[in-house]
Amino acid sequence: MKHLELHIIQSVPVACLNRDDLNSPKTAVFGGVQRARVSSQSWKRAIREMAKEISPNQFRGERTRLMFGPLVKEMEDAGLSAADAEEGAKKIVDSLVKLDAKSTDKVKSTTLYFMSPLELQTLARSYAETRDVKKSLKSVNAKSLKDAADISVFGRMVANDHSLTVEAASMFSHALSTHKVDNEIDFFSAVDDLQPREESGAGMTSTLEFNSATYYRFVALNLDMLADGEHLASLSREERQNVVRTFVEAAIKAIPGARKNTMNGNTLPAYVLGVVREEGHPIQLVNAFENPVRSSQGYAAKSIELLKAEYEELGKTWDINAVFEKAIPDLGLKTFLDEVTDYVV
Repeated sequence: MKHLELHIIQSVPVACLNRDDLNSPKTAVFGGVQRARVSSQSWKRAIREMAKEISPNQFRGERTRLMFGPLVKEMEDAGLSAADAEEGAKKIVDSLVKLDAKSTDKVKSTTLYFMSPLELQTLARSYAETRDVKKSLKSVNAKSLKDAADISVFGRMVANDHSLTVEAASMFSHALSTHKVDNEIDFFSAVDDLQPREESGAGMTSTLEFNSATYYRFVALNLDMLADGEHLASLSREERQNVVRTFVEAAIKAIPGARKNTMNGNTLPAYVLGVVREEGHPIQLVNAFENPVRSSQGYAAKSIELLKAEYEELGKTWDINAVFEKAIPDLGLKTFLDEVTDYVV
């Protein structure tokens, strides 16, 4: 399996990038100590959104419970009356992800559906010609998703019709701090602007939790899978290269936007190791930090040192070979992207 790996060291200051059900920064125990954690889902969302900005014509996928409205419009454009379009759209949505009977304000599905604009157009045209839901669903294939590379990269699950399920070409780990982290509490107050000056006291007071950490992030992309018939084989190699280039840039630069206005944690990585292997499976290097980093002079430099040592040791011990091993900041981002995309199938 030809694949790309990204091993990223990134320090984030006072922030709450990813919250749990109690509104606290997520954590996990690794190596016997508590670590700061950011779920893969949270970082993937940020990467998808940035990929849309970088390459809006190739990353057009949308996850939504509101596919009914856009589908109705496509059906009307395909020549159906408003009534027939609404009836057909309801049937298709119900077959894919079930209509939400509890929704009263809008027609919604019970679960999110990761859709492509071209896919909706394909469904609408097929239904307008056949008035058959099953035939319409069978008209959808990888070519119907070629405008939404994000579906091929991140995958989608369709429980009611497994033929529409797309296995993700990417792989992520939860980001973990390379060191022990304890969440802290910020007490804050807000002033009531219309409160008379002679009256003392805040308009409101409250608390919220935060932490700061140096994270190890791991991202992988199956280059063989991305080029197969169930993914992006319908694209030219140059188009797939742009997909990979966009994904890698977004994976490096994107960061979850939680509390971005009050605790802006938008940093860039201190180190990115890119690896391309012709065979085998992606291997993350998190065990470099199983023994948590302890330092009185910051964590990033020591974390980079341990990451490099772990990579070298794994290569020697397990005879792991790579055709590409380059790092940022040894290379600038543009050069790094240029060299990585040379390996796209």
